[in-house]
Amino acid sequence: MKARDVMVSPVITVKPHASVQDVAQTLIDRRISAVPVVDDADRLVGIISEGDLMHRSEMGTERQYHRWGMRLVAGDASLPADYVKSHARKASDIMTKNVFTASPETPLDEVAILLERNSIKRVPIVRGGQLVGIVSRANLVQGLATMPKGLEIPLSDAKIRDKLLSHLKQQPWVDTHRLNVTVTDGVVSLWGITSSETEKQAIRVAAEATPGVKAVNDHLGGGPIGHGL
Repeated sequence: MKARDVMVSPVITVKPHASVQDVAQTLIDRRISAVPVVDDADRLVGIISEGDLMHRSEMGTERQYHRWGMRLVAGDASLPADYVKSHARKASDIMTKNVFTASPETPLDEVAILLERNSIKRVPIVRGGQLVGIVSRANLVQGLATMPKGLEIPLSDAKIRDKLLSHLKQQPWVDTHRLNVTVTDGVVSLWGITSSETEKQAIRVAAEATPGVKAVNDHLGGGPIGHGL
């Protein structure tokens, strides 16, 4: 799946000249936690999240600093930036300008990595410089929940074994020389020694995810544990 398959479109946006209060009202009315900022040509110029509105002078929630102590700790650049966040009146002044984006054709695994590596909750989707959608963490979960299960094609025991072993050999965390797999009527039995409980679990998960597998009997590193599917 790709970003275009789960993105929300059209996107609720605000203009750079919108007031901070209007931005806050948009978040409340639309029940969203962030809003992209676009110019008159629908080009993405920034994004504003709830976090950008947390420390506001109107509410008395702006960050408090000891004049000289915090100057030494935070450095000069962060102090005026925090002042702008808490006192500015326009969207253009409080928005995050360096926005991580993706294209509609970006695979979802790359979108997930982008979200995780940058500790962000959403990625605007841009085509030709224009905002065409947005993908949040929730959208990824929705995509997973609605994926078609597909038709299960019966496979022979030998085919199931070959597929599982071939897959495991591609994984850097497993030593297949210490592993054996038998398959009878779609039931996989795992034998051998693993280096950790986590590796044991991963091998079992790989077996359960192999097409055609009905159940897995785990004999790795101890007594048998049955896992019905």
